[in-house]
Amino acid sequence: MSTANNLSKDLQKFIEKFEPNKFKVMRSGIEVRGMNNIHDAIETAKRLIEKLKLNLQVSHNAEMVSYGAFEVNTL
Repeated sequence: MSTANNLSKDLQKFIEKFEPNKFKVMRSGIEVRGMNNIHDAIETAKRLIEKLKLNLQVSHNAEMVSYGAFEVNTL
């Protein structure tokens, strides 16, 4: 991934462990897309962030949930 150099080490570690099929790099983090079970994916992402003690947070809204997406942002 050519944008890997622009991502924080915590985001790189999250991507490596979570292995999202599709994601969009944004200024403050990434948008994980195309999740079939969005609720499980969000909970899994939160647990992974907590377990690895990453300086990241998960955020989402109704619009994002409608297309199976959520954000993982740096703190």
